Amino acid sequence: MSDVSITAASVVKGANAKTRRGRAGATITAGQAVYEDSSDNFDLKLADANASAATANCVGIALHGASDGQPLEYVYEDDDFTPGGTLSLSAAADDGVYVLSGTAGGIAPIGDLASGMYPVIIGVAKSTTKMNLKIVRGTAALTA
Repeated sequence: MSDVSITAASVVKGANAKTRRGRAGATITAGQAVYEDSSDNFDLKLADANASAATANCVGIALHGASDGQPLEYVYEDDDFTPGGTLSLSAAADDGVYVLSGTAGGIAPIGDLASGMYPVIIGVAKSTTKMNLKIVRGTAALTA
């Protein structure tokens, strides 16, 4: 499978969304997963499930675009989040649950997890356009 194709202009937080603000440490687009880089003043950068434990420490999903040094708001919990892409709800074992991708900033179906990746659940689809976003991070890389 592949990452959810996000349309940045379609990313919308729900009424009960929990958000935080930080400073972008790279160019970030709405709908991309971010982490706080402890080696760079905790600036927000693109999270990645297979680069390192640090980059897999996803803290949320960007709600708007920002360039390096600009303020950035992100959502970390939301029971009615619109991620800006089409979600799958088929009965297949790897549909409906979405995780941090091995592509920086991406969100992927759980079936895309592979050996060496740090598992981070982003959320569960409620419909083809909405998800219950609640980030749950694993502590170790997957093994074969």
